[in-house]
Parts: sequence; structure tokens; C-alpha cells
Amino acid sequence: MADQLSATDWLDQGLKTLAKSGFTALKADPLAKQLGVSRGSFYWHFTDVDAFHAAILARWRDIATEQVIVNLEAQPHGDALPQLLRSAFSFRTELELAVRSWATHDTAARKAVQAIDQRRLSYIEQLLRQSGASNETARARAQILYWAFLGYVLSDKPLPRARQDEVIAELIRIAEA
Repeated sequence: MADQLSATDWLDQGLKTLAKSGFTALKADPLAKQLGVSRGSFYWHFTDVDAFHAAILARWRDIATEQVIVNLEAQPHGDALPQLLRSAFSFRTELELAVRSWATHDTAARKAVQAIDQRRLSYIEQLLRQSGASNETARARAQILYWAFLGYVLSDKPLPRARQDEVIAELIRIAEA
């Protein structure tokens, strides 16, 4: 099985490693050891570590943004924004933190984070406009909601579940006001 690893297998292991050990651990040798394969398997899928890093960032974008949006678009009309807020404030933040940390040291990671932030903000604005908010109101509320999300990501003390539910309910109320 180890001889049959796909690029996605490498990327998924890379994301796990990134979340656990940070961007400096995204190297062929340690990842190959974790997967129980030779370094050659890595180079079969990626021309070099930079290509792997670019693919990691693209995979993160897909998982942390594009798949989320696709899933929300399948929701009944009007349910997307509350569902987005509930899921955004319920997920584990290690990977998001690791990518943002990486972005403070690497231009390509910084550009990827900036693009994803813009994509997320635009999507939130779109949901707010669909709910009847004016362009200006949607832009302002989207920014506030996204700042709240980033604060959640950066918080080292998670709220107790009941308190978190209260905060999410209030964010939904603010968004729908």
C-alpha cells in the first residue's frame, strides 16, 4: 500500500504534519519516514519541496474554503450563513494557525492566506447581500464576522460549549439584523 501513495496521500500527511509540527517540518525525508516510504515516492508526485508547498497551500484552500462553500451552497436557502458561523466556530484551529504562522515567514504562504481571506470575505458578503443587506452593510458585517473568526482562531482558551453556543447565536443575530 505504501508504494501506491497518491499525491493526495502526501498532501493529507503534509497537512497533518503542518498542523502538528509547523511549516518547517514539510520536508521530503521526514514525511517519507512518517508514511513508511522512500523519498523517491515524494519526488514521483512533486518536482521539489517548493512544488509540494504550493500543493499543500492549494489543498488547504480546497479543504478549508472551497469545500466548505460547496457544502453550504447545498443548504436550503437562508441556512448557509448560520451554518457557516456554527461550523467556523466549532472546528479545530491548529491547521489554520499553522498556515497563518507559515505566512509570516513565507511570501507564497502569505499570498495564499491573503487570497483565501479575500475569498472567504467575498463569500460572506455574498451571503449577507442575499439576506437583504446593502452592499455597504454586507461589507462591514462580513469584515466584523471574519475578524471574530480570526480572534477565535488565535484564542488559546476555547470557550466552554454552552458559552460558545451563546456567542455563535449572538453572531448569527448580528449577521441577520
